Amino acid sequence: MKTISIMIPCYNEEENVEPIAQAVIRTMENDLPEYDYELLFIDNDSRDRTRAILREMCAENPRIRAIFNARNFGQFNSPYYGMLQASGDCVISMVADFQDPVELIPQYVRAWEEGYKIVIGIKTGSKENRLMYWLRSCYYKLIHKLSDVEQIEHFTGSGLYDRDFIEILRNLDDPTPFLRGIVAELGYRRKEIPYEQPRRRAGKTSNNFYRLYDAAMLSITSYTKAGLRLATFVGAFSCLLSFIVAIVYLIMKLIWWDRFPAGMAPMLLGMLFLGSVQIFFIGMVGEYVLSINQRVMKRPLVIEEERINFPDKKKDKGKKHKDKKNGKAKKTDRQDKEEKTEPGDEI
Repeated sequence: MKTISIMIPCYNEEENVEPIAQAVIRTMENDLPEYDYELLFIDNDSRDRTRAILREMCAENPRIRAIFNARNFGQFNSPYYGMLQASGDCVISMVADFQDPVELIPQYVRAWEEGYKIVIGIKTGSKENRLMYWLRSCYYKLIHKLSDVEQIEHFTGSGLYDRDFIEILRNLDDPTPFLRGIVAELGYRRKEIPYEQPRRRAGKTSNNFYRLYDAAMLSITSYTKAGLRLATFVGAFSCLLSFIVAIVYLIMKLIWWDRFPAGMAPMLLGMLFLGSVQIFFIGMVGEYVLSINQRVMKRPLVIEEERINFPDKKKDKGKKHKDKKNGKAKKTDRQDKEEKTEPGDEI
């Protein structure tokens, strides 16, 4: 019997974790009884009663597992890490606030049965604030035009991912993963399931302007060269424009020496314009440098504080253990045993 892992990241979701678990379990038992399943919650250092509720749920149902992060590792690292810790033949990622409808699970699985290794949900509409939905649409269109890789519009990360694709994610070794871009760039042939995003069931979203800006800049610095190229083009255009204006002013001053006072206003306006352009693009270059710095530091995706209902084995982070002295990968006990065993000794 194949196993389906449902991975749900959460942060301050005390009002939602138990209802979403009940809804997922009911869907699996009623609509997909031919599959075994595990329900994995990864908590990103919640400050409410989310962890206490998850402990109670795990004690009542051994199929429910939980990972508690040592601190908040961001909206991208935590769910990505959770997907790598799932043990099923496929992993379904969805949010805890019911904005990814539970009814999508059977549709994802049926498409997986058809042979698709990636099945994703695409928002065709949303019951959230219309202004926010319009701004998101503008962002998706902008990144779609600027990116070197074809980006997926209105894709939040919700979907089903086959074990083969999970292994690809495991081998990427990216400390700042952007799943939406990875699916578009490295993913297998995929199927898109349209849905209308409902309102949040309960609680308050943790998204704010800074989080949305951080997500936008991660996608821009990871998948576009537009920022740096724009700096080059605007700098060249400003230089050319300044040269032309200087020549015009010089000619007009030579022709009408006494009747053409140049004054300080044009100079001040030019300095302010060029200064603002420089500051803007220094900030843009800084975003690229920050992205490079985060990748070069090679910090772990997540540091766990606790995990519940997992088998007694080492955490699989997708990385080989390195010998600090010689830099060579250490052999596991199983590999060492296999090397010592002769082919004829095996039963």
